[in-house]
Amino acid sequence: MHVHILGICGTFMGGIAALAKAAGHTVTGSDSGIYPPMSDELERLGIEVYEGWSSAQFSPRPDIVIIGNAMSRGNEAVEFVLNEGLDYESGPAWLAHHVLRERWVLAVAGTHGKTTTTSLLAWILDYAGLEPGFLIGGVAENFGLTARFGGAPFFVIEADEYDTAFFDKRSKFVHYLPRTLILNNLDFDHADIFADLDAIEWQFHQLLRTVPANGRIVVNAGDRNLARLRARGCWTPVETFRQSDQPGWSVATDPQPLPERHKGAEWQVEAVAAEAATRLEVRHGGSPAFTAPSPLLGQHNAANALAALLAARHAGVPLEQGIEALARFTSVKRRLEVIGQPGGITVYDDFAHHPTAIRATLQAVRAMIGDSRLAAVLEPRSNTMQMGVHASELADSLVDADGVWVFRADSLQWEPGDALAGDARVLGDVDAIVAELAAWLRRGDHVVIMSNGGFGGLHRKLLAALSQQA
Repeated sequence: MHVHILGICGTFMGGIAALAKAAGHTVTGSDSGIYPPMSDELERLGIEVYEGWSSAQFSPRPDIVIIGNAMSRGNEAVEFVLNEGLDYESGPAWLAHHVLRERWVLAVAGTHGKTTTTSLLAWILDYAGLEPGFLIGGVAENFGLTARFGGAPFFVIEADEYDTAFFDKRSKFVHYLPRTLILNNLDFDHADIFADLDAIEWQFHQLLRTVPANGRIVVNAGDRNLARLRARGCWTPVETFRQSDQPGWSVATDPQPLPERHKGAEWQVEAVAAEAATRLEVRHGGSPAFTAPSPLLGQHNAANALAALLAARHAGVPLEQGIEALARFTSVKRRLEVIGQPGGITVYDDFAHHPTAIRATLQAVRAMIGDSRLAAVLEPRSNTMQMGVHASELADSLVDADGVWVFRADSLQWEPGDALAGDARVLGDVDAIVAELAAWLRRGDHVVIMSNGGFGGLHRKLLAALSQQA
């Protein structure tokens, strides 16, 4: 089968391309911007990629065209597909029909932490010898890949709530039909497609309707929005966890046979930060269950790790083996990734682009570094952030930083300087931010760069500037 993919350089669609290639199909694609790292991965796979949207890319005629959710009516390639009557499908639908069918799907859903948790879960299953397939919204360092077809019945997928395609406005995850589902959290995001939190919650409700009664849902019981979601209807056994410092409502059931000490109540986890590593202290029903080393920082990542351990256990991986795997996990690109330490200054790259994620990221670093100085550098780039939906929450999310720099793009529909009340430097030039940071930072400082895009090369420019003055 010849598969042609419109919007192939996005992480999800590039993953689809890798899976289609692994399944033995001829794969081509196109995009308006051919950019690394996905362009490098596609070249490595031998996938021909066209720049732009001309009709010439459809010769020879493909058997199926997979259309990414960034594509819209009026696009030349989309109009050609429709006018010529070519067979077409969304990425999630193609995945469901050609990869996930008859698989045991383990899906990770939630507003935050999906990529890290999906990577953790895939690694735990792989460490246990289950050889899962996976599709992750980032590069899992244990694999060096975003997607793998896999040879076993198990498939781990990052379950994104964004819409499917211009012709299918359901969330992507309703196509996946998981047997094991993780629900990490639920916040308002994607204001470009969802009117409010209730609109997102409704899509999650549709997801819960697809999980079979002999499946398992692993839920963060400390999230009140998820509690409300479950009250709408849940037909699947639930296992709950929470960060130990979180109050809130919870209910736990666990039909799977367990050691006596692991029966009857929710799981709780706390991350205890140390200078070189993090230790997870896990309790079950208030009693100590186990302690595990972890390379991940922060209470949010402790919850991510526990959720992955519990989901893997549902697939047959004993907790003890999951803990061994956790100790050997090497994180995900752009998730609190240390990208350099020029002149004794530690520089992190992080994907955080929502106030909740920004707060969690900075809290994690602060817990590790103590009184050392911390700089936060933010590019409000997501559609929701550009619209200013979370502007009022931004100042509180940055309180753990000693210095804050915010990039003001021309596309912003709000004024960061007003929202932050003078507590941050707001600049519209990346080079100016780099110059100020280089002058402010000193040996022993830490700086976290947060963006879900390339940030105009700021990461590379800052490392170069700090190296030059070291």
